[in-house]
Amino acid sequence: RYLNKMAISIQKWWRGYQSRRYFRKMIKTAYFIMKMNFYNEMAVRIQKRWRGYYVRKYTHNYYALKKYLEAISLNNEFVRNELQEYAEMNEKEKKKKDLERKEKQRKYKARKMHYLLSTEQIAGIYNSPFRKSPDPMELLLRKSKPLSHRQQQVKSPFTYELYDWPTCKRPPTFPTGEPLPPIVRQKPQGPFRDTAEVLRQRYKPLEPTLRVAASINSPLEKAREEMKREEWRNCIHDNEFLPFSSYHKNEKYELSLHASEKNVKETYGNKHFREVQPNKWIAGK
Repeated sequence: RYLNKMAISIQKWWRGYQSRRYFRKMIKTAYFIMKMNFYNEMAVRIQKRWRGYYVRKYTHNYYALKKYLEAISLNNEFVRNELQEYAEMNEKEKKKKDLERKEKQRKYKARKMHYLLSTEQIAGIYNSPFRKSPDPMELLLRKSKPLSHRQQQVKSPFTYELYDWPTCKRPPTFPTGEPLPPIVRQKPQGPFRDTAEVLRQRYKPLEPTLRVAASINSPLEKAREEMKREEWRNCIHDNEFLPFSSYHKNEKYELSLHASEKNVKETYGNKHFREVQPNKWIAGK
């Protein structure tokens, strides 16, 4: 019993020693891990500070970027002003062209309506006696010249062939004699047309409609009729009349499955039909 107590006390002391040693080792390990984590965190902070400083100093320089953005804003302002000036210049050019076109139209209209100019005897529609001053159109009519019709060239009556008349492809020309000598007196005022143009319009040929000019038969019916004619024309049998020719002369007779006879028949044309002997066709002469 005494030895048993001594063994228990020794085991208790030894187990306590091992537990304290393991506990101290665990604490030391935990302290080492905490220390390493602290150093790691400190290293990360130092690296972060250094990388931020390096990027701001050399890669993304704040002052250089600010200077660059200011230069871009100045350039954009300059380009915007240039574009504004270019747009204004285009607008002025467009307005100028519109004014020139309208002025040209007014002058052309004044030349075309020159016969409405007022005379000493009859006042024009733009020069009313009830107005203090004449209309601007009246002043423009006085400055402009009358619009003369162009003399159209009269071609020879033999220029067009006869086949052009039924289809009415070209307007025919009317033979005119030699022009009369010019009249000394002044041409009467007014928009008179040329005589040749009036005659050409008066004797204008008949323009048939599409129903009259087109064919009676449609293209589909024409094609069908052509196919029928082709079949009727090419319906020729070049094959020989085989039962009375020498085509089956050497052909063996094949029995059918339901045939009762077993013997093979003779060749075609030797027994039951007339024999074909071309040698007898040639006469002695």
